[in-house]
Amino acid sequence: MNKPIRILHVLQRMEAGGTQALLMNIYRNINRSKIQFDFLVEYPDKQFYDDEIIKLGGKIYYTSVRKNFNVFKYQKELKRIIKENDYKIIHVHAYTIGYFTLKTAKRCGIPVRIAHSHSNNMIKDFKTSFKRILQKLYLIYATDFMACSVEAGDYLFKGKKFDVLKNAIDSKRFIFNQKTRETIRKELNIKNEFVVGHVGRLKIEKNHKFIINVFKKIKSKKSNSKLLLLGEGPFKKEILDLIKKEDIEKDVLILGNKDNVNEYLQAMDVFIFPSKYEGLGIAAIESQAAGTPIIISNGVPDETIISPICIKMSLEENTYEEWAQELINISENEFSHTNMQKYIIEAGMDLQSIVNWIQNYYLDKYKSK
Repeated sequence: MNKPIRILHVLQRMEAGGTQALLMNIYRNINRSKIQFDFLVEYPDKQFYDDEIIKLGGKIYYTSVRKNFNVFKYQKELKRIIKENDYKIIHVHAYTIGYFTLKTAKRCGIPVRIAHSHSNNMIKDFKTSFKRILQKLYLIYATDFMACSVEAGDYLFKGKKFDVLKNAIDSKRFIFNQKTRETIRKELNIKNEFVVGHVGRLKIEKNHKFIINVFKKIKSKKSNSKLLLLGEGPFKKEILDLIKKEDIEKDVLILGNKDNVNEYLQAMDVFIFPSKYEGLGIAAIESQAAGTPIIISNGVPDETIISPICIKMSLEENTYEEWAQELINISENEFSHTNMQKYIIEAGMDLQSIVNWIQNYYLDKYKSK
């Protein structure tokens, strides 16, 4: 090939989220003389990774379909983009618009149309039935299926054959370093406090209300506790209001999005991850890589548990009090704040092996079509 093949990734936006972090980790390390990534997003707003994408040689196509719900306009825009670039592979990460995307891609002659599952469930609300219809439609025009975990694949694809693309991380960046821990804690003016942390989008499925209720119980046991929350999202105002209502404003630091999450994880004593559902939960893998003990909920797949510093508890059967005590207990794990890189490698989640796998996957699909 004289020039790289271009893969069009379709998702909501290139914000600082788990799926986006995975794609960017791959994109930075893939052989870009062979494969280039472009991104089509559902919102017209500039996002966290956009500048870096441009520097790496990628293109970003903004649409407004999630704001105006004009799927006819969206399909027309997509048709133009496909014809301009002669894509042979399209990789869709958003089921909400997936049906319209893959249908248009088929009509435009794209031979490889990948539907990707990033979740093992959804919030049950008045929109649930409509969302389930969209999920079923999502599969109609796909030629290939991919998931971030076996559980996420079984949930969405139900009996269909699918490949698992594990949520890889660059484990070298997360190796625990005492100096890094001290630097970040000093930056945050944290000395001897017991630090509970969480990294995730501020949205309902991440269950921040649960985090705050557990943190209150920890405070009653360890009065010198602090809570660090990394991330941005639509639920931010509700979280801030709840923190104010519970009178714990001086004990909670909402730090927004960070490009050195690996360092902030090392400043934490323990990590809480009580998601209502997750495809896998890359933040939970990163926590273990950084040597920070973690408790995940029963909404997170078992595949997330890859080391001795991760355990699972129930959102329904275990109380806030029990979660609080177990978080304190696991913070004293003998492997706490040690080099955990071997567990990442043994789980097949180290970045380079995943990059090699997906690169060969794309090249093989391209050649076969």
